[in-house]
Amino acid sequence: MQSIRNVVDDLAAEVLQTDDAGALRQVTKMPEGHAFDMGTAADGRPLFDPRILDTAEFARNPYPYYRILRDHYPVFHDHLHNAYWVTRYDDITECCFDDEAFNTIPKGSSNGVLGNTQLELSGIEHRRRRNLYGQHLVGEALKNRLHSIERIAREMISAWDDIDDEDIVSDRDGIRTVALGRAFANEFPIRVVCEVLGFPAEARGDFYYWYNSMMSGLGSSATHNRGLEARAHLEDYVESIVEARRREPTWLYDADGNAVSKDIITKLCETRVDGDYLSTEEITSNIALIVGGGGETTRGAILNMWYLLLRHPDQFAAVSADDALWDQAFHETLRHSTPIGGQPRHASFDVELHGVQVPAGSLMQMVDFSANHDERIFKAPETFDLFRDDLYSGKLLRSGYRKEGRCSHMAFGVGPHLCPGAWISHQEAVLGSRILLEHMKNPRLHNERMPKDIDGDGLAPIGLVSVRELVVDFDR
Repeated sequence: MQSIRNVVDDLAAEVLQTDDAGALRQVTKMPEGHAFDMGTAADGRPLFDPRILDTAEFARNPYPYYRILRDHYPVFHDHLHNAYWVTRYDDITECCFDDEAFNTIPKGSSNGVLGNTQLELSGIEHRRRRNLYGQHLVGEALKNRLHSIERIAREMISAWDDIDDEDIVSDRDGIRTVALGRAFANEFPIRVVCEVLGFPAEARGDFYYWYNSMMSGLGSSATHNRGLEARAHLEDYVESIVEARRREPTWLYDADGNAVSKDIITKLCETRVDGDYLSTEEITSNIALIVGGGGETTRGAILNMWYLLLRHPDQFAAVSADDALWDQAFHETLRHSTPIGGQPRHASFDVELHGVQVPAGSLMQMVDFSANHDERIFKAPETFDLFRDDLYSGKLLRSGYRKEGRCSHMAFGVGPHLCPGAWISHQEAVLGSRILLEHMKNPRLHNERMPKDIDGDGLAPIGLVSVRELVVDFDR
């Protein structure tokens, strides 16, 4: 009898050979948590058509499809996209710790815009690049930055009274309506990163241009040139201040105006490796990576967290009564609806996983979205529950956490490539949310302006993308 692996590979090959081998344009929209029927194998197992990955339905409702992959094809050879999809928590963890067999991708998709960053390096060179700035985002260095995070949050919320755009902030009958993305979450992490890096206030406008252009430049070719232009403009700016920072360092200050530490740009400008200063390109690549990783991730975490909590009033009430629970809410949000999807790798040599032969050089997609919903690790994974007893909610560890029935989520990755900005992102989301709650009495979703699900009535699921806008009512 033909194996299920061969059945799936034959299906993918058939898809590529038919006249309608493009995207599936007509896919029945399914209730959240239910998969579109892609056929059944002779042994009764559901088949998986890789064209589903390109549909809006998959982006909206991905988790039942990931469940099919985890249960039946944990290493799925996708002929259509020329990739292998790894979807189980344990497999992804093992691969991420094996830098030798499952390597990063030099000159990958981010290289052109962000430059030669540590995302695409491994081994000693990766550790060297990571430590250049990672040390400034943890421990005592991170504590020195908490004051700036809190101050920026309060400044932005205070400025709501001056926003003259009713689509962003409006008042009626003692109720204020705020589009929380445009009024706060979209800009808040960018302002924090701008200050922590050490860009002067007058560079803030350029900073938003660099961030928005470089992030959009990571996508389609239509925006790639704009991203490259922004990267070149950033490098020109950095070059203009490098020598000045080496002669006269700039500092971060505490609430009393006392200098507590040099900013990150100054630290990078003063750093020597093997007796030589970092080049402007190296400094710019580190800055570009912090700029990129420090914005979208935190923005998505804040909006997703508030959306999920406000859709679960009992859990929001618990957080409101005990703000120590914001840490649990943050971790459960990133497990349930992370804005970060996965980690591409290349197989360094021929490997075999779950009976699937993966040739050397193959693209392997380590799907963190799926790992966070693996029923082998997390009970009822589609349920948002900040009180779940199987999720570790302590300090993020590069080694991961798996003890006494609790496991860490995979939103920031695990192993050598754990996101070095994870800890500051955590503090931004939690501190920012605590301060938001101080200024919003009885917050609730403004349902009329929120996207609806396929029934036209219920609220849309988050799916693979973070909430783009969150409209909230609260009492003045």
